[in-house]
Amino acid sequence: MGEQVTATVFTREQRRRYRFKVKRCLEVFAQMLAESQFDPEHRAVGLEIELNLTDKAGDPAMANAQALERIANPDFQTELAQFNLEINIPPHLLGGGVFKELEEGIRASLNDAEDRASGAGAHMMLIGILPTVTERHLNAENFSASDRYALLNEQVFAARGEDLQIAIDGVERLSTYADTIAPEAACTSVQLHQQVDPTVFANHWNAAQAIAGVQLAVGANSPFFFERELWRETRIALFEQSTDTRPEELKAQGVRPRVWFGERWITSIFDLFEENVLYFPALLPVCEDEDPVEVLHNGGVPRLQELRLHNGTIYRWNRPIYDVDGGRPHLRVENRVLPAGPTVVDILANAAFYYGLIRMLVDDERPIWSQMSFPAAEENFHACAREGIEAPLYWPGVGEVRVAELVLRRLLPMAYEGLDRWGVATADRDRLLGVIERRCATLRNGASWQSATFHRLLEDRRLDRLAALREMTVRYRDHMHTNEPVHTWPLD
Repeated sequence: MGEQVTATVFTREQRRRYRFKVKRCLEVFAQMLAESQFDPEHRAVGLEIELNLTDKAGDPAMANAQALERIANPDFQTELAQFNLEINIPPHLLGGGVFKELEEGIRASLNDAEDRASGAGAHMMLIGILPTVTERHLNAENFSASDRYALLNEQVFAARGEDLQIAIDGVERLSTYADTIAPEAACTSVQLHQQVDPTVFANHWNAAQAIAGVQLAVGANSPFFFERELWRETRIALFEQSTDTRPEELKAQGVRPRVWFGERWITSIFDLFEENVLYFPALLPVCEDEDPVEVLHNGGVPRLQELRLHNGTIYRWNRPIYDVDGGRPHLRVENRVLPAGPTVVDILANAAFYYGLIRMLVDDERPIWSQMSFPAAEENFHACAREGIEAPLYWPGVGEVRVAELVLRRLLPMAYEGLDRWGVATADRDRLLGVIERRCATLRNGASWQSATFHRLLEDRRLDRLAALREMTVRYRDHMHTNEPVHTWPLD
């Protein structure tokens, strides 16, 4: 979705040609898989971190254009709303002191960006949903200045034919309607990338799906939206609903949503791209001149741009990625489960837990996905989004168990061994997985800190809800800059 698109009205001929090109790309992709034409490097990892911009009081700052001009760093780019930014971290190889390098590099970039953006009245926030976002911030007038956002909004509502309903039952209940996709902008996340050999892609994707609920529970950081306390990771429900192209009748018919957990374990990456083509009509049918068949026949590497653009409008929580770098094609699993924040060290602790655990699950002779049903994995995912670090879930060989107990007794030891297999420095391994251990021991993550702090402010300071959310947001932002993990943050 980072690609620029310029068409404003799509004709029937454009849509017909796009469908033809997507299918042609899929055929070429199948041929490339059969001929093993992909970069086999499996240690390459990368991160994308989405940010919120806030003013001094903690409210959204509609200033990403001014902030980007001051930051002047190509690693930063716009996101959907004017209070969003994203930083793209260059790829690194897993092993050695990679996590220390990442922490130092990310903190240096964010601190420099904070210093520069503050001149535009904008302050960085790493958080899943900014608690001070209200209805007045989420509208078409506050989209970032890029044609692709307005165009995507038009296409979503053309497909729906009616306003979006956002209905979330959690600690409190929210029911409202939106006439744009702007509520999506409230959802800021961390995407973890890992380059994968095509022969084992299915194992990596299946493993990532199996632990998605655990990731959410341990890393939850989005308990508030529109001044209400909802799920511990409200971002999941909000994102699923704010980009839904289906009216009620199509939902009743079983049409798949564009924000999708999936419906089965896979045997190949091809399964996912084939599902994209079979089930999802184009939102942005923009064609390029490249003939992928001709490029491949002449010994080149096709960009498969139509297939990639289509894939970018289907929001799987673990998304397959085809890309070309340095003239070589490669495949990645993009893990999109985690919220941003609370600190850089918390983000990297989540990443270390993920990469270590995935390594062990993929290497296991009896894969976890052969021991649990796909619907069980999906039920875990939504249960953990609702209840966070105290959620119960199903795990093979254990049955129903609380997330924190499962992590402490089973999954953390696996993650330690997985990082050892990657050759990660022992000190970095112990520090980062120690953060996950203490979160589970104290039952304190970003969501639980936000909730506890908010209620103390309501009760002790007798503030109204929005004032309490603002005060909590400013305290959160101050703690974030210390880079001390969230389980150590004070509640007063």
